[in-house]
Amino acid sequence: MANNIPYKTYLTEEEMPKQWYNVRADMKKKPAPLLNPGTHQPMTLDELSVVFCRDLAEQELDDTTPYIDIPDEILSFYKMYRPSPLVRAYCLEKMLDTPAKIYYKFEGNNTSGSHKLNSAIAQAYYAKKQGLKGVTTETGAGQWGTALSMACAYLGLDCKVYMVKVSYEQKPFRREVMRTYGADVTPSPSETTNVGRKILEEHPGTTGSLGCAISEAVEVATSTEGYRYVLGSVLSQVLLHQSIIGLESKAAFDKLGVKPDIIIGCAGGGSNLGGLISPFMGEKLRGEADYRIIAVEPASCPSFTRGKYAYDFCDTGKVCPLAKMYTLGSGFIPSANHAGGLRYHGMSSVLSELYDEKLMEAVSVEQTSVFDAAQKFARIEGILPAPESSHAIKVAIDEALKCKETGEEKTILFGLTGTGYFDMVAYQKFNDGIMTDYIPSDEELAKSFASLPQM
Repeated sequence: MANNIPYKTYLTEEEMPKQWYNVRADMKKKPAPLLNPGTHQPMTLDELSVVFCRDLAEQELDDTTPYIDIPDEILSFYKMYRPSPLVRAYCLEKMLDTPAKIYYKFEGNNTSGSHKLNSAIAQAYYAKKQGLKGVTTETGAGQWGTALSMACAYLGLDCKVYMVKVSYEQKPFRREVMRTYGADVTPSPSETTNVGRKILEEHPGTTGSLGCAISEAVEVATSTEGYRYVLGSVLSQVLLHQSIIGLESKAAFDKLGVKPDIIIGCAGGGSNLGGLISPFMGEKLRGEADYRIIAVEPASCPSFTRGKYAYDFCDTGKVCPLAKMYTLGSGFIPSANHAGGLRYHGMSSVLSELYDEKLMEAVSVEQTSVFDAAQKFARIEGILPAPESSHAIKVAIDEALKCKETGEEKTILFGLTGTGYFDMVAYQKFNDGIMTDYIPSDEELAKSFASLPQM
């Protein structure tokens, strides 16, 4: 081991962060506010509290408090699977014959198989604190739904999950894990809601999208007494909870006396990327350090790299607040791509503003190249990565090979957000050589952009 850096670096329980970090507090230009879809005025706390738990609505609107205490009950739950390891990818470095030093933050060491549990337990906790009966949500690949079902089972809450239809069909075992933890799982769009029936009428045979599933979950939450809606990505409150990833990463690097040069994360709605980069971005915003930050998204759903920065609905049914974000249009239905957790039409308002300010970069990659990188990683590092995480692996490998060409000894950090053991249909298609790449045409995107709200 070069420089005596261990393969895995863990913080002790005592060293684990006791507060979440709110990157908005250090942003000179704040993200644009959520708008009421009827009045186009900024959403108030009372309006948001109809959809979200009140404590979570307060976190959503708070763009000035830099650190927020993590409640003791949530810390106790975190300690069942946190701190998570910062891993030096020595075997990958050797295979690539690169002078780069590659690290990854592994978030798959819990039953949900992903980072999603960090926010699921927080949102379930605040719902329980408010005295609610249950929560509703959507899920794409199923990682968020699995995490939320675990958190609700732990706290004794009812959990209703609308799962994107293509993932519901491709990942029956992920669905069954949710049901094992007591969740009610419905493929979306469905006939169980008004908005679901409308979407099916307009798009017969659709494989669904996160935007569709959000619409259904919000409708059920707002029409059922004792329920609220919770979301696994995109929202500022979710990025806040996920900052535990970046805070642990930075503390582990400090413990090693190492500073990353490049930080890479996959980007769908923004939860894991935002969580990973938050404390590093905070240093960058305050002028204390500089990092090159890269968001990686699928070429089939390229909201950063080909989207428009505009106010748009967060859901296909247009029942949610308007958010200013990089978007492909709320009516955009992505292809049945295997990185289900990245099939969202828009991007976090926080990350969108940071990207627009050129404080971070974005690239899009095709899924066959992503699975090629995933296979290489699995064979040499011993972890079968989730398709979502594998987008970050692909670009981490690309950057390490650039270092090989230039001889630069850069330190690379990427987020390994979860495991891919429920994604074997996708791996089978890749191994059989029948996986295809899909890139939306300019004409398809133009049609979707035409439906953006006229502000």
